[in-house]
Amino acid sequence: MKKVEAVIKPFKLDDVREALSDIGITGMTAIEVKGFGRQKGHTELYRGAEYVVDFLPKVKLEIVVKEDDVERCIETITNAARTGKIGDGKIFITSVERVVRIRTGETDNDAI
Repeated sequence: MKKVEAVIKPFKLDDVREALSDIGITGMTAIEVKGFGRQKGHTELYRGAEYVVDFLPKVKLEIVVKEDDVERCIETITNAARTGKIGDGKIFITSVERVVRIRTGETDNDAI
């Protein structure tokens, strides 16, 4: 099992969720986060004063999938979240040792 963590632009959340649902991936967690990468924020003007917005709003998706579904999941997120502009986000893949569904006690692939 693998955990796919994707940091994307907030307005792309519905597109990504629908695209993942279309390939059979329905379980995910979405968290509102703030951060920056190479784009390093931007300057805004408020009541005549300039200020720097260092941390930009993003959405972090956490999805646990079977190992066989990882590449399809990555490709789907990439295609749905891409705008072609800086700040489109990143995807991180990590191994998951164990999953337990609290309600039933099912474990690992049965619990996904």
